[in-house]
Amino acid sequence: MGAMAAEEAEEALGLFTGIGLSEAKARETLRNGALSALLRRAVLQARSALGPALDKATGTLLYNAAARLKDPKHLGFLVGYIARREILTDLQLNAALEYVRSHPLEPLDAADFEQACGVGVCITPEQIEEAVEAVISEHRAELLAERYHFNMGLLMGEARNRLRWADGKTIKNEVDLQVLHLLGPKTEADLEKKPKAAKARLAPVEKQKVAVVENGDVGTETKSLLEQLRGEALKFHKPGENYKTEGYVVTPNTMALLQQHLAITGGQVRTRFPPEPNGILHIGHAKAINFNFGYAKANGGVCFLRYDDTNPEKEEEKYFTAIRDMVEWLGYQPYKVTHASDYFDQLYTWALELIRRGQAYVCHQKVEEIKGHNPPPSPWRDRPVEESLLLFEDMRKGKFGEGEATLRMKLVMEDGKMDPVAYRVKFTPHHRTGDKWCIYPTYDYTHCLCDSIEHITHSLCTKEFQARRSSYFWLCNALDVYCPVQWEYGRLNLLYTVVSKRKIIRLVETGAVRDWDDPRLFTLTALRRRGFPPEAINNFCARVGVTVAQATMEPHLLEACAREVLNEQAPRAMAVLEPLKVTITNFPAPKTLEVLVPNFPADESRGFHKVSLHPTIYIEETDFREEADKGYKRLAPGQPVGLRHAGYVIAVQNVIKDVSGRVIELEVTCTKSDVAEKPKAFIHWVSEPLACEVRLYERLFLHKNPEDPSEVPGGFLSDLNPDSLRVVHNALVDSSVLSARPFDKFQFERLGYFSVDPDSKEGKMVFNRTVTLKEDPGKA
Repeated sequence: MGAMAAEEAEEALGLFTGIGLSEAKARETLRNGALSALLRRAVLQARSALGPALDKATGTLLYNAAARLKDPKHLGFLVGYIARREILTDLQLNAALEYVRSHPLEPLDAADFEQACGVGVCITPEQIEEAVEAVISEHRAELLAERYHFNMGLLMGEARNRLRWADGKTIKNEVDLQVLHLLGPKTEADLEKKPKAAKARLAPVEKQKVAVVENGDVGTETKSLLEQLRGEALKFHKPGENYKTEGYVVTPNTMALLQQHLAITGGQVRTRFPPEPNGILHIGHAKAINFNFGYAKANGGVCFLRYDDTNPEKEEEKYFTAIRDMVEWLGYQPYKVTHASDYFDQLYTWALELIRRGQAYVCHQKVEEIKGHNPPPSPWRDRPVEESLLLFEDMRKGKFGEGEATLRMKLVMEDGKMDPVAYRVKFTPHHRTGDKWCIYPTYDYTHCLCDSIEHITHSLCTKEFQARRSSYFWLCNALDVYCPVQWEYGRLNLLYTVVSKRKIIRLVETGAVRDWDDPRLFTLTALRRRGFPPEAINNFCARVGVTVAQATMEPHLLEACAREVLNEQAPRAMAVLEPLKVTITNFPAPKTLEVLVPNFPADESRGFHKVSLHPTIYIEETDFREEADKGYKRLAPGQPVGLRHAGYVIAVQNVIKDVSGRVIELEVTCTKSDVAEKPKAFIHWVSEPLACEVRLYERLFLHKNPEDPSEVPGGFLSDLNPDSLRVVHNALVDSSVLSARPFDKFQFERLGYFSVDPDSKEGKMVFNRTVTLKEDPGKA
């Protein structure tokens, strides 16, 4: 039976790689029994209609149909349309999946289905050209007035409305070409930022509508980031006025403790960022960092970086280092770096005091017994104080095994949880205290007391900790120590990703990503490696705002923030991803011409770099066609183009092909731009370039919520995008980037923003594409 299973697995592996999946992706698919069974059915059905050789485009449609179909009974129906070449695009497949989802009853109405999915609709280049021409004609006056400040997305949207089943990229290219034809190349004025008052799409970083916490309520104001975080705007209490906060518990000792607190802090705002050192920070932590450090900065205060290192089983030194690196990368310097373990002695002393006051006891219920919201009451809750003191000392001395005894506090939390655990036994050496302790405090016990020791004024945490607010106040008051105020804010989540440590480890183990810093992830180390500037991440957090409600955002909003920053920060260079050799037969110099290229064309005062122009240059394969269709503006026989920055126009004289008929070289002549007829387009080029590797990234997951079983029944590993990474091994880049170091950023003209990857080595640089130059309308 084992041999038969192995044979079946090998057969399925061959089927899956035969449709274009990588071997790693195919093996990962095999581990998902339900998905692999559906995909096998789909491939066999398609092969029976089309033969054994299926192209990658068909394979991708089959994979997506198998992975995203909610009801497998419709698989054969959909595959039939794919095999008959009646469903050809992901747009059609999305419509087909939505149709079968919304029509659960059989039989399906084939005619209605076909109409809903665009079956048989053939959109020609001429139709796209005509649709774009019509749309541009309607907006011609505004285009001529606003030029490149006009919202080009409006043109694409209206063209798509006219031709629903047209390919979005083709429409975008046609819009770009016709706009260029109408307006000509961008001028310096076009490259200047549009005045904020006229900005129609994304709100500026500094002014935006945000939900502001007002003692638990939410109000809407238009505020800058610092204004959002100033105490008056948030309606937070002033230092020393904790008692004015709703729900704050005032005891006979409160006012004296607050006076002592003010004497120590001088009325200074104090916050803390308290991560657990058991994983890498992600985009959600960026909001927490900005909120805690930003609130302190906006109010003239300080922020501690405190590691919550109370669980020695899960902590690793690399996490401590990476967390601090990321805090500093985002532009923040901790006032002081502390650890919960710094206070273990004091916390133990306070635990003894809590027992003496009759507020804690040693319990022997098992972990399984006290889980959930309605566990049975502890039979040891009323044991004598002296007995609990002796037993707690025995816990410290290691006389109890793990799980045999805990110290519990006598309180009921907001969520109904009764008597939370304060200490548990763990025979695990601690990275800082070694073997000194075999009992470790819990978050519920440690957090508020560490805040008290550090005289934190505002304990800012995410909304899920609201249920712990009363226990926070209770414990400080039970020990008669200074009690800070806990304030909650909404978590920041991002669609199309996972951020939990367990799930990222699974992605690494299965080979879906390389490591925690794989640029397809949304950990902060991954975002840095991909090339996202820290300012962009901080601006994104500012746009999300200080909301009390959970915020779930689209990745393209973060990408928009990156474009804004990189447009100002990333010097320009030229690179070619798919090179086509071009020989200039009448080169106007003995060997070389030196070309000055502005680092920032919109502001030439920021300097130039030199690029050599030789008789041999390389252009993008896609910038040449043997036959120029109507609307095509780039290089073709009889249709010259300009070379960006070079001051020359080239015209094709001879097309050289290999034995298979593929174009491998062009012979051209050049003419000075000032005497040549103005070309329809200018293209980028490289000459005597550096060979490099370029990594092009797309979303890692196909669905917005890969962890949602209703959206992805097969689990998040079944939702991986097979096209999330494309590696261009033999790209070319101009030599101006030779001295660049890892994480240096460039705009490769006409291609996007790119960052030097740490994998770069002498003789072979590696670049990661951070974002494209413009937002893909399909992702918005």
